[in-house]
Amino acid sequence: MEILRYEQLDYVCRLPENFNEQEKYPLVIYLHGAGGRGRDTQLIYTHPFFSDTARFLKGAVSVAPQCYADSWFNIFEQLQRFIEYVSGQSYIDATRVYLIGASMGGYATWQMAMARPELFAAVVPICGGGMYWNGARLVNMGVWAFHGESDPVVFCEESKKMVKSVNDNGGNAKLTVYEGVEHNAWSPTFCNEELWIWLLKQKAHYKETKSAYDNVKQFG
Repeated sequence: MEILRYEQLDYVCRLPENFNEQEKYPLVIYLHGAGGRGRDTQLIYTHPFFSDTARFLKGAVSVAPQCYADSWFNIFEQLQRFIEYVSGQSYIDATRVYLIGASMGGYATWQMAMARPELFAAVVPICGGGMYWNGARLVNMGVWAFHGESDPVVFCEESKKMVKSVNDNGGNAKLTVYEGVEHNAWSPTFCNEELWIWLLKQKAHYKETKSAYDNVKQFG
């Protein structure tokens, strides 16, 4: 694995086994939670995301940027540019770009998917939440959310509302709720082999979708 930089964003990159720049690989982008913020890149380099998923993502490029600001939303436009940058590398299969995030990163995953649905084949928001009235933006991608039933930090209802909104608008989102689990829903998720098998099968088939406000008359 390498620690690299794009603009002001430091990020960790793990390449597949027997990497060949002439081939095309799926891309998995991980957005960490609040505990990973700052400039200590070892927090990301040693993150369980990399150790726990190594056996499942041998054939994928995996990257994880580090949020140096208070939250991903403070640098949201920069994060978009970063995702465009890593997705645009010649060895990335643009139809197989996946976004996963936990807690603060779970919120950012929901929001990024709604802001730029054309970029992703599938997203995996863990113990996050979002603007559930905008769920129609996600009907053309794979969505599998995870949450701890007893989460006291981000209530499980947040994931339930998001998934319901996507499905009510014609999507096919899934939600796994871990009984007895509090905020740390990412540990069992990282080790969920079924998730990674499902994820790597997803391919982008983006179609333009509307938000809840597209038909609202604008004044002023």
